[in-house]
Amino acid sequence: MTSPPPTLAGYSYVRPLGSGGFADVFLYEQDMPRRVAAVKVLLADAVNPDVLRAFNAEADISARLSAHPSIVTIYQASISADGRPYFAMEYCPDTMSARYRKAPLPLAEVLDTGVRIAGALETVHRAGLLHRDIKPSNVLINSLGSPVLADFGIAAAVVDAGESDVFAMSVPWSSPEVLQERVTGSVPSEVWSLAATLYTLLAGRSPFERPDRDANSRDQLRQRIIRARYTPIPVAGMPPIIDQLLATAMHRDPAQRFPSMAAFADRLRWAQYELGIAPTAFEAASAEWAAAAPVSFADAGHRGPVITTVAPDSRRAARAEKQRTSLRDRDDLPAPSRAHSPWAAGVIGALVGAAAITAIGVVVLNLTGVI
Repeated sequence: MTSPPPTLAGYSYVRPLGSGGFADVFLYEQDMPRRVAAVKVLLADAVNPDVLRAFNAEADISARLSAHPSIVTIYQASISADGRPYFAMEYCPDTMSARYRKAPLPLAEVLDTGVRIAGALETVHRAGLLHRDIKPSNVLINSLGSPVLADFGIAAAVVDAGESDVFAMSVPWSSPEVLQERVTGSVPSEVWSLAATLYTLLAGRSPFERPDRDANSRDQLRQRIIRARYTPIPVAGMPPIIDQLLATAMHRDPAQRFPSMAAFADRLRWAQYELGIAPTAFEAASAEWAAAAPVSFADAGHRGPVITTVAPDSRRAARAEKQRTSLRDRDDLPAPSRAHSPWAAGVIGALVGAAAITAIGVVVLNLTGVI
């Protein structure tokens, strides 16, 4: 269950989108420029210095990286009228997770997605960061139908730290060394996670899942991933080159994987070429971009003062509270009365106008002595 939607200056609430452990996501419409936005709002009871620092850093990281076309765009970050931190980002109506659960995706689309997301992650790495939670649900589909990488919350938690005790535990897509807690994340582990994500999109299930659901407990999956015995994609007619490159990317030994996302993307693009598919352009930020403004969020929890721009007793706040009350009580409200249609309103207006003109004409004729 989501928390009440907050009052935000310049935004009108539309509906809830989802809820997580530390934040809720709502759909709003921005007043100017007019557009819809997904707004991630920190839960009131989750606000503490550590969580606030991570939340602020996630907004900063996303905004810094969102110039990349395959990273979700951040519009704004601030404080709501009730004191909850939030940031607004582009609304993406679908996710790769929802799509593959309906049916495995076409090979051409998966290869295109792989190159695009590899470019996004190469940009992340050149900025000195790791995403650390690459999985289908964090690859969104934007309003133009293109895949974009989202959710830098775990990356934000370890910024400017060489080591961390925060481990990504999205088990089906985590590498063996992460599950064994030998590292919290690395470039090779991210290569593994992207490969496991692409495998999932093609197969309709994660790489180490079994058809028997009783054989897919968290511990069973973990043990299979640690052994890392690659199983070919269970789809008839899958070209051998696809299993070859995914097996390399998910090699048990991190040193045997592709050394970078750029190298992984090159192999995906070569597969496209060999299969007669137009290679997707590889886009990644230059080294000059990364050096020009290095990311540093050591003081992300101490910015400020940042305060809401919505006065608690303003008309906007009152309207929002009225709307929230209406939403809570809508099941108890009687059916609304029938509103006049635009056509009926136009007819009534025309009749009133005609009557006014007639009355003015009579007065003028009286004054001139005509009648």
